[in-house]
Amino acid sequence: MAASPITNCGVRIVSSCDPSLNNAIAELRRDLGDGDFQHILAFYAIDHDAEKMSSALAYAFPDIPITGCSTAGEITPVGAVQGGILLVAFPRAGFRIHTGLIEDISNFGVERAAQMVRKLKSQIRDDSDRALRDRVFAMMMVDGLSNAEEPLIAAIHWAMNEIQLVGGSAGDGLSFENTSLIYDGNVVASGAALIFVECDVPFRIFKTQNFEPTATKLVVTAADSHNRIVYELNAEPAALEYATAIDLLPEDLGPFSFASYPLVVKIGGDYYCRSIRNMNPDRSLSFFCAIDEGLVFTVATPTDIVASTASALKDVESSMGKIDFVLGFECVLRRLDAENRQVRHKVEDIYQRYNVVGFHTYGEQYNAMHLNQTLTGIAFGHAS
Repeated sequence: MAASPITNCGVRIVSSCDPSLNNAIAELRRDLGDGDFQHILAFYAIDHDAEKMSSALAYAFPDIPITGCSTAGEITPVGAVQGGILLVAFPRAGFRIHTGLIEDISNFGVERAAQMVRKLKSQIRDDSDRALRDRVFAMMMVDGLSNAEEPLIAAIHWAMNEIQLVGGSAGDGLSFENTSLIYDGNVVASGAALIFVECDVPFRIFKTQNFEPTATKLVVTAADSHNRIVYELNAEPAALEYATAIDLLPEDLGPFSFASYPLVVKIGGDYYCRSIRNMNPDRSLSFFCAIDEGLVFTVATPTDIVASTASALKDVESSMGKIDFVLGFECVLRRLDAENRQVRHKVEDIYQRYNVVGFHTYGEQYNAMHLNQTLTGIAFGHAS
């Protein structure tokens, strides 16, 4: 099933859940129709081979640059799915898009990031009538298994000045084995795609999260920071201590318990998630975000995801006028928590009300921060 709303600002959004790649691409090509598109964003499930996906998209849309990534789920106009493909096509009218690829981010990403930002900024049109942050924003898609997001984002943010950044880390369902990006007809591993968007319509960058800290503290006493693995919490085996803190047995730990009882850290007066990715055979814990020995975790409990999401989008709309559509990057753990609490359909109702599309991530980017268990995004307003 596909849907293709044509937004007020001219962006067209199409999706397909056909398991056959050829059929899916044909469906997407038909539904996208003819238009003067300058760039396509593609978010795809790991059910589809990345090399074949890249080739099929390049053949179907030969004159349009395409940038995309694998996902942990797709947020489409017909709801959140797994196994689908979502395309977001930007027209030439009203948008000017500049892209760059940062390769080998685990080794040299930081050095190349600032250089790439400077290159993309040099392509932005001069406009003395509008502040830069009101007419340009940046998006990033990054290898979700690179363990390199934090230094990469810090370098990009330092070079961008007033330009705001949002984005997501590529996923592969819940396999944690092989994520991918596609850029300029090629499949990229251990890379990041950086996209600057000059936008004539109003937009707002936002994030929302739904958790509150408890009084329970867990201190990282043994860890492999490079690989984001915690071996000990409070000088006890990590999984055992975490399970005890949330009143579960270690063998009962899994994605749903990690989503329902996130670990957070306090930075500058606010709490941010450092979500657990998985429990390892030795009962250590792997994380989606950077960790280090001495880090103090606070066990958190989620608040009402339906109310918080609705409130956040309502506030965004109040600040900018009617929302045309939202390009969102949502942590896969938010989806799992909504499923576990049997409110996923209510969240999807909100997303359809505000025309939210995007993908489920292994981490979200928001300005200088790499986050977990959030929804970050860009809300686009109506063209005048």
